[in-house]
Amino acid sequence: MMMEASFDAEESFDDPSCLAPQPPGSVSPAKRQINEVKETKTTINCVTFPLPGEGPEQQLLKPNEWSYCDYFWADKKDPQGTTHVTGFEVLLQKQLKGKQLQKEMAEFIHERIKIEEEYAKNLSKLSLSPLAAQEEGTLGEAWTQLKKSLHDEAEVHLKFSNKLHTEVEKPLLTFRGDNFKKDLKKYDHHIADLRKQLASRFASVEKARKALADRQKDLEVKTQQLEIKLSNKTEEDIKKARRKSTQAGDDLMRCLDLYNQTQSKWFEEMVTTSMELEKLEVERVEWIQQHLRQYTTLRHETDMFNQSTVEPVDQLLQSMDPAKDRELWVKENKTGEIRPVDLDI
Repeated sequence: MMMEASFDAEESFDDPSCLAPQPPGSVSPAKRQINEVKETKTTINCVTFPLPGEGPEQQLLKPNEWSYCDYFWADKKDPQGTTHVTGFEVLLQKQLKGKQLQKEMAEFIHERIKIEEEYAKNLSKLSLSPLAAQEEGTLGEAWTQLKKSLHDEAEVHLKFSNKLHTEVEKPLLTFRGDNFKKDLKKYDHHIADLRKQLASRFASVEKARKALADRQKDLEVKTQQLEIKLSNKTEEDIKKARRKSTQAGDDLMRCLDLYNQTQSKWFEEMVTTSMELEKLEVERVEWIQQHLRQYTTLRHETDMFNQSTVEPVDQLLQSMDPAKDRELWVKENKTGEIRPVDLDI
């Protein structure tokens, strides 16, 4: 992490006397202002921030919304603590993670479908079982209807699994296809390029700042040498050194201006792009919400249809009549109505 004290070019070089010729032995206003300026800003990884408590308090761009555009300006260390991750990369990782979790949800629904299909298959197979098929009477009718209800219930679960596939699993899988990752890469490259430009501009500022310091030091040394007669440097040499110092100051101001323009451009693009990513996340959550609600709707429908399959069974169970069953069975299986009598001598 690189941290540098920063100052505004306007604060340091807006006084014309900074660039005017100075009498030998004097310290230039530019240098004096640089030395006296209070540090109110810090530059971290080539991005300049105000120091805490300095200057007017910044207001959130979207107060009370916890918007992406307000909370991802700084970089942070990765989990291993070895490298830095930009705030924008954190937002991109959120999008990629959301895509992966959406895929896992689809896999979960797929497993649910497999369970439904297997359950339907087993119900249908069980409905054909010959067990207790010889039961008779109203009990036999109820038992036959109960076995048939298993077949009907199997159909209900099979339809449920089919609808889960078309109305839940498939939409979760197909929402934002392969092009989505390509779009994220475009965002990533765009913002990364701006950060590289910013880093380059900042390097130019630091180089120009050092050049100015060197020129000012050279001017001061030559001025002191002239005063104590350690050199035969003429006043013309002093003026030449002062012109170079002034030029170095102009170069620094130009570099600062280019840096601030680049940072402003990066800022604008960060706001715009982070808002787009925020919108994408809202759309993703709402899409998943819509289709999970469809899951619960289908589940309720399945319960309702399952209930309808057992209603005929309930009706037959309520109409069961052991006496009637006994009558029917006796009529079909009786062996004689004449009862035994006593034997006579």
